[in-house]
Amino acid sequence: MSDNTNSKGSNGLKIAIAVGVVVIIALLGVVIFLLVGRGKEEPEKRNVVVTQDNVEEVVQEMANEDYIEPGYYEASMSTTWTFATGSDVSDDAYVANVEGNTNDVYFDVVLAEDEDQVIYKSPVIPRGGELKNIALDTPLEAGTYDCVCIYHLIDEEQNTISTLRVGITVKVNQ
Repeated sequence: MSDNTNSKGSNGLKIAIAVGVVVIIALLGVVIFLLVGRGKEEPEKRNVVVTQDNVEEVVQEMANEDYIEPGYYEASMSTTWTFATGSDVSDDAYVANVEGNTNDVYFDVVLAEDEDQVIYKSPVIPRGGELKNIALDTPLEAGTYDCVCIYHLIDEEQNTISTLRVGITVKVNQ
């Protein structure tokens, strides 16, 4: 009778080991599946600040794109705005909303060092529209200012869908 008990115990141990091996293999399979699947996720796209140093690279990337997805924006603008005085209209400030874009936009210009200080708020620019003869809402003293133009892509109710940040330089001569 003791041989029969040993045989049952030995068979039980073999079954437990076999079940353990199957469970470990299954867990390894799940882990491998999750790791392989994670590598295929699209990285989160963030808006890129366009500066004079990277403008050519960004323009080249935009030129290679065939289709502008809804909520994306192709910027057409001058990146240096010159003003005779802080309250004059600029001769070279220009912003357009390209016809191929999917949304109307408006933008705010803020000082790069203090983004709470808005120096210009644009009206809504419809697709195919442009804005020239820009005068700052907040006159600046003579000098050169690093600024950020923050575009707001909007829906029909003027709710912001996404934003785009472009670095610009504001020069005030007097």
